[in-house]
Amino acid sequence: MDLGITGKRALVCASSKGLGLGCAEALAEAGVDLVMNARGAEALEASAADIRTRFGVDVVTVAADVTTAEGQAAVLEAAQGVDILVNNAGGPPPGMWSDWDRDDFIAALDANMLTPIALIKGLVPAMMDRGWGRVVNITSQSVKAPIAVLGLSNAARTGLTGYVAGTSRQVAGSGVTINNLLPGIHATDRAVSLDTGVTKAKGITMEEAKAERCATIPAGRYGTREEFGAACAFLCSKHAGFIVGQNILLDGGGTNATI
Repeated sequence: MDLGITGKRALVCASSKGLGLGCAEALAEAGVDLVMNARGAEALEASAADIRTRFGVDVVTVAADVTTAEGQAAVLEAAQGVDILVNNAGGPPPGMWSDWDRDDFIAALDANMLTPIALIKGLVPAMMDRGWGRVVNITSQSVKAPIAVLGLSNAARTGLTGYVAGTSRQVAGSGVTINNLLPGIHATDRAVSLDTGVTKAKGITMEEAKAERCATIPAGRYGTREEFGAACAFLCSKHAGFIVGQNILLDGGGTNATI
């Protein structure tokens, strides 16, 4: 399918690896030029070089922590005029409700709620002026069904979801759509981190921890960055202009809900 976005330009945050890289690759395959951001310069440059080689698109890199004011300023300077924004940042660490204090919640809100809002405010007005734009926020299945040990993520990402629910409907008339992609477990570093926590808590191997988690997923496996990226690219395409303010699960059926 021709996504109709060849020649567009996208900012993809946290895109040196994992789900962000999957989104960057899928957009590049569709002919989109990229501004790629990540904290680690070495991994970022390697991923950018690979995308340039494979897809022949223009790629600008910004090595910065986008959850900081300085990082946001650097990314926004490089990304002015983009047509597509993919918000993404690593989730806060797992734990129990009694473990967290105010500073922990502020850090989670800064990374997973306030940062994407800042980038939306920084880039969407120009999209509205041009009459076309796409924003995709990578959140989590936990906004549909909270995960107890991820309380910090539950809180921050649900806050962003509420913001998007209202804002997306205010900007849709200008040709800009804002939607959220809600990943379940995918074969990324995040899954390794969570599975490692299970191995320590239960005294089992990584293979056993992964098998235990896969047994809770109807699809029987972890997702891949490639299929996640394909879903992101579709939401950024010319075909998705009537999808507004939606929360789309990519979890292999793991969230047990009717709607």
